[in-house]
Order: sequence, then structure tokens, then C-alpha cells
Amino acid sequence: MQIILLEKVVNLGNLGDVVKVKDGFARNFLIPQKKAKRATPAAMAEFEARRAELERVAAEKLAAAQGVAEKMNGTAVSVARKAGMDGRLFGSVGNADIAEALKAAGFDIDKSAIRMPEGPLKAIGEFPLEVALHTDVLASITVAVVAE
Repeated sequence: MQIILLEKVVNLGNLGDVVKVKDGFARNFLIPQKKAKRATPAAMAEFEARRAELERVAAEKLAAAQGVAEKMNGTAVSVARKAGMDGRLFGSVGNADIAEALKAAGFDIDKSAIRMPEGPLKAIGEFPLEVALHTDVLASITVAVVAE
């Protein structure tokens, strides 16, 4: 299916690109999330008429994300969990727990924005993680897992 991207999508393209994607990806994700429209002649004309507005909104989102990233870079949050004698946790610390700790620190971050490349944290210690505030903006944080 041919679609027009209404915002930048990771690994797919930028605002205004016409790309071909699988039908299910377009119907189930991109179109309902308002990230894309079908590439019909009428939609192309409408997009060109609204292009300046969409670019302005995208620039505002990017500027807001960069502002939050400046405040968030270097932030350290602490999460307390029960742990055994060897430093391993009974359970794990996932991105929802980290999002809760960031909310307590004053940052309203969605849990899906927290990048955990090695999966949930399962030991006591300090772990550097990244938060994807925008497709182009990453903030570095440190999560300290401590024993209760």
C-alpha cells in the first residue's frame, strides 16, 4: 500500500515521503495513529496544502522534546526492590517501574519511550539507560536499583 507520512517514522521515512508498506502495517498502525494517509491524488493535494502547518507542528514537537532532554540528561532515579544476599532481585525492574520513578522526579514519560536494550534489570546496581523523547532526541538517565 502506498502511503504519505504525516510525521517522521523511524526506519521508514520523513514527513511527506510517499512509501510502500505492508497493508496491515498501514491499516493497523500508521493510519489509526495519524502518522500516515493513503497516497491518493486527493490526499496528496490536501497534504501539499497543509505541508507548512505539519512542518511547523513537527518543529514544535522537536523543540519541546529537546527542552525536556536538556533537563532530563544526567538525571538519576532510584527504584527499591527486594533482593537476595547475592544482589539478584526477586523479580525485575521494567520500563513501567522506571517511568513511575521518573514521574515522581517530575518527568511525565511514557513507558514505551524508555529503551532497555538488555531487557529488565534483574540485579542491584546503577544502570545507564536512554529515553527516546522524539525520533531524533535521546536523553541519558541513570537508574539505581537498591535493596529494600
